[in-house]
Amino acid sequence: MSRAETAAPAAGPACPSRTPHRLWTFGLLRSELATTFRRWRTLALLGVLAAVPVLVGVAVRIETRDGSSVAGGGEGPAFIAQITNNGLFLVFTALAATLPFFLPMAVGVVAGDAIAGEANAGTLRYLLVAPAGRTRLLLTKYATAVAFCLAATLVVALSALVVGALLFPLGDLTTISGTQIGFAEGLWRALLIALVVAASLVGIAALGLFVSTLTNSGIAAMATTVGLLISVQIVDQIPQLHAVQPYLFSHYWLSFADLMREPVYWDGLLKNLQLQALYAAVFGSAAWARFTAKDITV
Repeated sequence: MSRAETAAPAAGPACPSRTPHRLWTFGLLRSELATTFRRWRTLALLGVLAAVPVLVGVAVRIETRDGSSVAGGGEGPAFIAQITNNGLFLVFTALAATLPFFLPMAVGVVAGDAIAGEANAGTLRYLLVAPAGRTRLLLTKYATAVAFCLAATLVVALSALVVGALLFPLGDLTTISGTQIGFAEGLWRALLIALVVAASLVGIAALGLFVSTLTNSGIAAMATTVGLLISVQIVDQIPQLHAVQPYLFSHYWLSFADLMREPVYWDGLLKNLQLQALYAAVFGSAAWARFTAKDITV
């Protein structure tokens, strides 16, 4: 089914039941997901994300081929020091390496193009002719962006898992707290970490969607979203601005490392999820207010 066929209202007498509206919403979401994940830009972004674990794994393998170990220790990106002992740590390292910039940049590109890209292509007015209305269309766009958050994170995690299994041994692993957990438990925690990382991106997705409602240029929306991402990352690294840093959407991103403690430290994780929910609510509401009042001329 094409995007145009999905958006077009069905012929025949109107039905008072809500079922057609639900079916139309599902069809719109399915069409939007298919359109987004078939774009060459989306596939290129996913390809780049999948290549990061490959590069990290190969680099570690080359550096340690003489039996030496990688220097490092502690949390976050320093999981790299454990990769030679257990390939599962490549999953944690790859997520830690891509989360500060690559993953949110990819999400910012997709979310920033959500509305502005349709306006730039001249299809936005046509989509609004369908009976869903602006609110349902906006929710569909955001759901697609969130789906991309999950897909992008899983691509990184699965790529890292495959590369780690091919290049390094697998087995029981040692947590940050120094305790041993089984391989099955490690896989379960890797999945939880991937889900937390995906949830960490819903704030930037909402921000990108809001920016997308402010302009009719997809390129401008994507550039603005990525620019805001870089600016927030810089602010989060300036010690003199420590008072505002806990309110930045990126501040608790690397708290996912606490899932590798025994027992798990939940404080940073919960703060991160609460902050992402706040950003999603604030910028999602701002996007709705802007989009529902916007004069659609293209």
